[in-house]
Order: sequence, then C-alpha cells, then structure tokens
Amino acid sequence: MAKGKFWSEFKEFAMKGNVIDMAVGVVIGGAFGKIVTSLVSDIIMPAIGALCGGLNFTDWKWVISKAVTEGGEVVKPEVAISWGNFLQVIFDFIIIALCIFLVIKGINKAKSLTKKEEAPAEPEAPAPKPDDVVLLEEIRDLLKNK
Repeated sequence: MAKGKFWSEFKEFAMKGNVIDMAVGVVIGGAFGKIVTSLVSDIIMPAIGALCGGLNFTDWKWVISKAVTEGGEVVKPEVAISWGNFLQVIFDFIIIALCIFLVIKGINKAKSLTKKEEAPAEPEAPAPKPDDVVLLEEIRDLLKNK
C-alpha cells in the first residue's frame, strides 16, 4: 500500500462528521464522569456512610498479606483486594448510567414535542371525480362481477 494513499484514507476517516462527534462526546463524557465521580465520592457516599454509622466503603478490603515494617519503614507493602473501592466504582457507574439515561430521555421527549408541533396538516380530501370517470368505474365493476 502506498504511503500517500494510507494517509489520505486516514484523513478521510478522521474528518468524517461522526468521528468528530464521537471525539467530542468522549471528551465531554470524561468530564461528566469526573463530575459524577466527585458527586458520588464526596457527597453521596459520605452521606450513606454517616447513615450507616460512619462506614467508608473505600476502606473495605480483604488483606492477603500484611505489610512488613522495620523501624517504622515499610519493607514489604500490604497485599489486599480492595473490594470496597470496587463497590464505590460500581456506585459511580450506576449513577452515571442513570444520569445519562435521564438526559437521553429528556432529549427524546423534547424531540417528540417538536415533531408534534411540526406535523403536517392532514391531507386534503381528493377532488371529486368527473362524471365520466365515475361511470367508467361503475362499468368496470359490473364487468368484474359477471
């Protein structure tokens, strides 16, 4: 494959409207994800923790091997499965998915409202047929029935 052809095909692909729209969506989605993550970790989860007696989900873990220290210095760090942090990420995902669902639902509702307003008027009734056409249709129908 020629080098120039590859770059021209890549340029054509990258400059398509859908690719650019998708890139903008990814950037906005990343920023939106950070906002929702902050909402969950800084507001919602502390409130849930306070209601549950001061629990902090991110501290929940299963320690496989404890840290080894000598003279206040960590020689071997702790090995643990942080399942509470995993739970926190699941809550983040559920809330992000719910927010996106609500936004999409609102957009679809707004689109359906604008479509109803722009609906075309009902088509006019067809003009009455001339007498000779009506007579010919009656003759045709009589011949079909014989």
